[in-house]
Amino acid sequence: MKNIQAASHRCHPIHLIALFTALASTLPAVADVRLPKIFSDNMMLQRGLPVRVWGWADAGEPVSVTLAGKTVATKADDKGEWKLELAAMKAGENLELSVKGKNQLSLKNILIGDIWVCSGQSNMEMSLGGCLGAAEDVKAANLPMIRRIKISLVQNAAPQADVPVAGPWQVCAPATAGGFTAVGFYFAREILQKTKVPIGIIDDNWGGTRIEPWLAPENAAAEGQSGIYNQMVHPIVQFPIKGALWYQGESNGDEGDTYYEKMRSLIGGWRKRWKQGDFPFYFVQLASFQGVSEEPAGGNGWAKLREAQTKSLSIPNTGMAVILDTVPLAESGNIHPVNKYDVGMRLARWALGRDYGQKQLEVSGPLFKALKIEGGKARLAFDHVGTGLMVGKKEGRSPAVVDPQGKLKRFAIAGADKKWFWADAVIVNNTVTVSSPEVKAPVAVRYAYQLNPDGANLYNREGLPASPFRTDNW
Repeated sequence: MKNIQAASHRCHPIHLIALFTALASTLPAVADVRLPKIFSDNMMLQRGLPVRVWGWADAGEPVSVTLAGKTVATKADDKGEWKLELAAMKAGENLELSVKGKNQLSLKNILIGDIWVCSGQSNMEMSLGGCLGAAEDVKAANLPMIRRIKISLVQNAAPQADVPVAGPWQVCAPATAGGFTAVGFYFAREILQKTKVPIGIIDDNWGGTRIEPWLAPENAAAEGQSGIYNQMVHPIVQFPIKGALWYQGESNGDEGDTYYEKMRSLIGGWRKRWKQGDFPFYFVQLASFQGVSEEPAGGNGWAKLREAQTKSLSIPNTGMAVILDTVPLAESGNIHPVNKYDVGMRLARWALGRDYGQKQLEVSGPLFKALKIEGGKARLAFDHVGTGLMVGKKEGRSPAVVDPQGKLKRFAIAGADKKWFWADAVIVNNTVTVSSPEVKAPVAVRYAYQLNPDGANLYNREGLPASPFRTDNW
């Protein structure tokens, strides 16, 4: 160093620059080992599946990862990329993940549990703080076994290696919960309370988006519009998850059967890329919206879109939360219903019944199964009748209850002439009999087949509403 200092007093500044450049060139290049942004303090890792860790370093650089006393090692490839796996783990907490290359990273307070991707448009994006009855839920949200990371809103023309995030993983607490996806929060809280399994939320959604840019690019329906998938989904498909929740459709609301085909592409594409088989994929049917039509034929607005969503239940290991009854008529002009409690709770039923061993739990409201014409009347049979059908009524976040004096509404009936009339409908031995004096020989029935079928009140006794349906294909 003394020689360098002495030389510096005798050299011209240009010569000094050349001297220090030459010295620097003799030192080894150091590139810090890096992790994707999905890794941070307080993060969640998926239980029961190999723990995948990946990142970047110098080409050929040795990298080791240690978690819960177990260490695995590898080397970065010629592109400077590395990845490795640790053995699957059971649920656990307060763990530390260490990554060592030429430098060392240490992530603290890591939780092992179940991770759910919460995706879609603005009704999934809607934060807890702005929802019905949420103030008390936020105050009581001291739930350190729930974690959340928010993906930033960015598109890209090509699949990307890293995902943009709004910040590191957050521990659920009164100071943070208000910013969580409301649907994801209520879902996670219910699963945690019922099972004690820690729950992680990947808050990955974008208001106003159509379904197409979320599709993996090999799907024909993507039509070259996979920009959101490329930046907000593709970088995390190496990250093991438990399943996905999806709330979208308003921006595709003018569609019918084509939306079903796009749902097949969405679900199939994500499952193919994640390489976890047919992982659970639960979605939300669109709520009631705008004014009420008194035209019994229906078919307006989102009626066909909801029909396509119901058809999507034919895709393996899917489930649908019906939420027609969560929007009072006075609030039906709001495309962002403020009752997200029932949405999250109904999605949680699917997960509890299908994925957490509570097989006795009814996961859905009645779904149309079969039509039979008997003596001038139409008899309808349903799946998911639970412990029985009922005429129900619901207010706010309170559970739906039997309406002792109520009559079934929003049933319409038609004969071969395709002229529709509002019908009388009654529950008989867990079927529904539908008739009208205007239709002597009925051939088809529709239920709640409108943009806003206000008053639709067929439930099972578990308090879950029936999905809209039609028996015809006219």
